[in-house]
Amino acid sequence: RLAGLYLPDSKFVQAIDLLEKLLVEVKKLDDKLLLVEIHMLECRTHYAVKNIPKSKAALTASKTNANAIHCPPLMQAEIDLWSGVISAREKDYRTSFSYFYEAFEAFNAAENMKAKTAMKYMLLSKIMQNRPQETSSIINSKSGLKYASTEIEAMAAIAKALEDRALKSFEAVRAQYCMQIDEDPIIAFHLDDLNETLLEQNILRILEPFSRVEIAHVAELIELPL
Repeated sequence: RLAGLYLPDSKFVQAIDLLEKLLVEVKKLDDKLLLVEIHMLECRTHYAVKNIPKSKAALTASKTNANAIHCPPLMQAEIDLWSGVISAREKDYRTSFSYFYEAFEAFNAAENMKAKTAMKYMLLSKIMQNRPQETSSIINSKSGLKYASTEIEAMAAIAKALEDRALKSFEAVRAQYCMQIDEDPIIAFHLDDLNETLLEQNILRILEPFSRVEIAHVAELIELPL
């Protein structure tokens, strides 16, 4: 519990030190369920400090222990959620969507509000797969409508800007919904990546018809400063 409290307070070093000591003791007890919880917390903590290999290793350890017991549905949903997060970080958005979908179904069935988080990440996966047109069916589904909120509106607006290939609209949406987007570092990371891709695509689209261009003219066309 203390390690869990360290995480939202950004006390990552203290959390990791405590978790390492806990793991030694709990492995002696061979308490598989507790090991699943500790490894999941370890996964989240390493992800927060951008140590993706260790985050993935902790997730794998959590899955191994979960497979050895009857894992409670909500704990399994948490494992699926973070499996999706790691897959997305590795740019395997098709796999990440499948994991997020499984997590969403479990959280939604339990009427747990983490379903909204899983739904946001499902939308993110579709956006990052460059399939923004498929987000509306998720948002407007019977289960999706239960989680209508500004966070979901933000993801819908991002999808629309991507569908329109409008860099300026994309940046305007990010500014409008900065609180909803930037408060989630997972979404913010991937949208930063998408912003770079959109900028590159816009520049290439503008340059394509010309044999020679002036940088100032390109900047004017994409409505960005030099």
